Amino acid sequence: MQNTGLIKLFAFLFGIVSIYQLSYTFITSKVENEAENYAAANIPPTEEDYVAKREAVEARYLDSIGSQPILGFTSYDEAKKKELNKGLDLKGGINVTLQISVKDILKGLADNTKNPVFNKALADADTASKSSDDTYLNLFFDAFDNIKGDTRLASPDIFANKGLSDEINFQMGDEEVKPIIRRKIDESIISAFEVLRERIDGFGVTQPNIQREGTSGRILVELPGARDIARAQDLLSSTAQLEFWQTYEPGNQALINFFIQANERLRTIVGDTAEVVEKESSEIDSLLSDVAQDTLDLASERNPLFEKLQLNGPGFAIGVAAIKDTATVGAWLRMPEVRRLLPAEVQFTKFLWERPSQDSEVAALYALKSNRDGVPRISGDVVSDARAQFDQFNRPAVGMDMNVRGAKEWEELTNEANLNNTGIAIVLDNKVYTAPGVSQVGGISGGSSEITGTFTVNETKDIANVLRAGKLPASAEIIDSFVVGPSLGQQAIDSGFMSFMIAMIVVLVWMFLYYGKAGLFADVALVFNIVLIFGVLSSLGAVLTLPGIAGIVLTIGMSVDANVLIFERVKEELARGKGKGQAVADGFNNALSSILDANITTGLTALILLVFGSGPIKGFATTLIIGILTSLFTAIFITRLLVDWYLSGKGRTLDFTTKITKNLFRNLNINFLGKRKVAYIVSGIAVTVGVFSLFTKGLDQGVDFVGGRNYQIRFVHPVNPSEITSDLTATLGSATAKTYGDANQIMLTTNYKVDVEGTEVDEEILDILYNSLQKYLPDGATYEDFIPGGTNEDVGVLKYRKVGPTIADDIKKNAVWAVIGSLAVVFLYILLRFRKWQFSLGAVVAVFHDVVLVLGIFSLTSKLMPFSMEIDQAFIAAILTVIGYSLNDTVVVFDRIREIIAEKGWSAGDNTNLALNSTLSRTLNTSLTTLVVLLSIFVFGGESLRGFMFAMIVGVIVGTYSSVFIATPVMFDTLKKSVQQGKESIKA
Repeated sequence: MQNTGLIKLFAFLFGIVSIYQLSYTFITSKVENEAENYAAANIPPTEEDYVAKREAVEARYLDSIGSQPILGFTSYDEAKKKELNKGLDLKGGINVTLQISVKDILKGLADNTKNPVFNKALADADTASKSSDDTYLNLFFDAFDNIKGDTRLASPDIFANKGLSDEINFQMGDEEVKPIIRRKIDESIISAFEVLRERIDGFGVTQPNIQREGTSGRILVELPGARDIARAQDLLSSTAQLEFWQTYEPGNQALINFFIQANERLRTIVGDTAEVVEKESSEIDSLLSDVAQDTLDLASERNPLFEKLQLNGPGFAIGVAAIKDTATVGAWLRMPEVRRLLPAEVQFTKFLWERPSQDSEVAALYALKSNRDGVPRISGDVVSDARAQFDQFNRPAVGMDMNVRGAKEWEELTNEANLNNTGIAIVLDNKVYTAPGVSQVGGISGGSSEITGTFTVNETKDIANVLRAGKLPASAEIIDSFVVGPSLGQQAIDSGFMSFMIAMIVVLVWMFLYYGKAGLFADVALVFNIVLIFGVLSSLGAVLTLPGIAGIVLTIGMSVDANVLIFERVKEELARGKGKGQAVADGFNNALSSILDANITTGLTALILLVFGSGPIKGFATTLIIGILTSLFTAIFITRLLVDWYLSGKGRTLDFTTKITKNLFRNLNINFLGKRKVAYIVSGIAVTVGVFSLFTKGLDQGVDFVGGRNYQIRFVHPVNPSEITSDLTATLGSATAKTYGDANQIMLTTNYKVDVEGTEVDEEILDILYNSLQKYLPDGATYEDFIPGGTNEDVGVLKYRKVGPTIADDIKKNAVWAVIGSLAVVFLYILLRFRKWQFSLGAVVAVFHDVVLVLGIFSLTSKLMPFSMEIDQAFIAAILTVIGYSLNDTVVVFDRIREIIAEKGWSAGDNTNLALNSTLSRTLNTSLTTLVVLLSIFVFGGESLRGFMFAMIVGVIVGTYSSVFIATPVMFDTLKKSVQQGKESIKA
């Protein structure tokens, strides 16, 4: 081998850099284990809320030693930035996809115009977006063009307004305005991206990830290690729309009369269908019983409104209601027929609920002085600074400073409030946080104010953080979320490491048993390959996920394939009587073509997976691509260096076999082509049954493809999923529970309120689950124990996933394009590589055969298997990997056919059979090794990977079969008869 010195230097440097990069991961792991042990020694498990206390102690410990030097070249803080990133499924945390509302941005750019054509175009775009892949902005432009008549985008009441006067004038045509609006939309989304980045930076998690998804207005956010899930969701989805409103004076008679008339009107609207609520004795009764109702005598009649709302609330609130009734009361007060009852002097009143304290069962309703346009007296853009602080009673609060304009407006507003005996409601994202009165005559000067309430320290930090970062330019809806509790992340690490070590040991032992000393050299190269993979992942800042570990373990099997190809070719050269050195050189050279072809085809499918996949699946594709590249380097160069080094020693021999394997697969003469008709019949029947099942039974589609939510919930004792399904269907309307792994664990799926956005629905469902599953939980289990990342890591919700209908449609379309793209890429590559469409057709038919069989088996056995057989993104990753593996096998066979036919011709299929027989040892060896690796992950890799691995196991079996009995026969049968008989030649 030429340039051995250069290769040795490169390998040495590559290895040193990889070890150096991984050293940071070992350092942080060691320090964090010391912090964990320190916390455990100081906080015994008998203390109340010991988990949270230990976390606080760990954080203080790590802060105290963060800057201390370690090993003379780094510190914990520095190492933490450079350690190997772990994904949510290994570390716990939250992954969300936010949809920035382009509709809100358009309305803002048009200055909230009332123009009927503009608003009709928005409504039409809303409708079209539910069934179209196009961007919302394009749909709006199309809708506007269809109905505009004489109206132009540059109309004074649309985009040629004061705010855009520097860029849009009345003379511009629509085609001139559209690029400007596109740029403005893009700038707004960039602004939202930067606002979210600033918020995340202040949240305090390490290695956060935030990125835009093309021009769709979507922003992906990953917060690995985030334990307070609700806090993270609020931080991401709040628009930080800060407003200051004036309330009405207590006991305003015009408002009281309005509520009396509204109650009368609701009697006719709601009628007797309204549910009469039988209240249990609770905090609600004790609070509401003290409310004065001197002006009303309602006991003898049906009163829909006053059964849910009590007037004369605390302070400047107009009333108070149970939290569970706020949505109903709010909907009633927004009814046009009810709004029309407001007297002229209060006709523009804005009704908002307070932000209730954590344990409260009631919320106060505020009536705010508004105007025709619903614009607040002061908005949050006047805030120049915000900070977490403590009020005069030493309670957590948020202090704010205003700019010059804001200070002047604040003094005017507080002066009016003092004179009129009204309060000032401080509103953040349509929730009243506080509404104090003003006692200072002449108002408050200086522009300083304070938000008080029932806050925790973390809440005041978050509020100050979002106010400093600024408001989002539009609402941000969470359309896809994935939450993993920290305990489940640790279990994933343990199961992934277990499967990895077992697969590694099995492969290392097998290579030694099969190839003897040469197998040991392959083992050394394989171990070096693993070091390189982790080193590259760490240096690139890539994220390691559980599917990523599966990709690495699969790489072990695939890297063996390259060594097997080389060793089998060396054995052939030795059998021809060549000397050891020449046989090794020719074996490596002759195997190179097959190795490159096989790895390129697999790499191409991995690239497609990287483009169309998301989340953990990208992790799988990333590790697979890196693994393919490092496997090529170690197999072609490192193994060769070791073999050459050994053979250069005096008197050393290397046989590439053992006594057991010496005569295996030698002198085979199986007539594979002669059995192709039987194979066609068997495969035809199997494909027909699979297709029939797909059309009749279909597939068990997961929430990735149909939308909805699923929750992995663990209990102390085994539970009956049918019984849980029945219990939850009664409350959620739609629910399916299945055993997930152990008998004390279920996966619950529901589409309850899947169309409704907002964290409130997530909290509502968690509350319903907690209350409905009480009898299955241990005595004394609290809501905090039950939620993900809660105080009890052994029971409750371990992880949950929410996929909105829009994102589900996109995932499904991406999956289809990924499979179609893989098949197209395969066809083109093989056509370019082998220069004959017959080879491409054979490969594509084989791949199609494999995919249909895997889908058919999933359809037939989905109700029979004791593990989840749902079709999700991981399954699509498995299908694409099956495509890659099937091609890997097929290309190796085709390479050998091309080589032998070039020497000896087709000869009526005899030489094709010769090629198949000569590759059988490699085919079975690689397939069996890969199957052992996959079985290791299937058994030890954790429940979440079982369906994924089952698909790959089936795919490897059918892929091995199809490369011999489908791809090659189809290729041969599509040749001309004259070519088959050897009477005519082709350039293969």
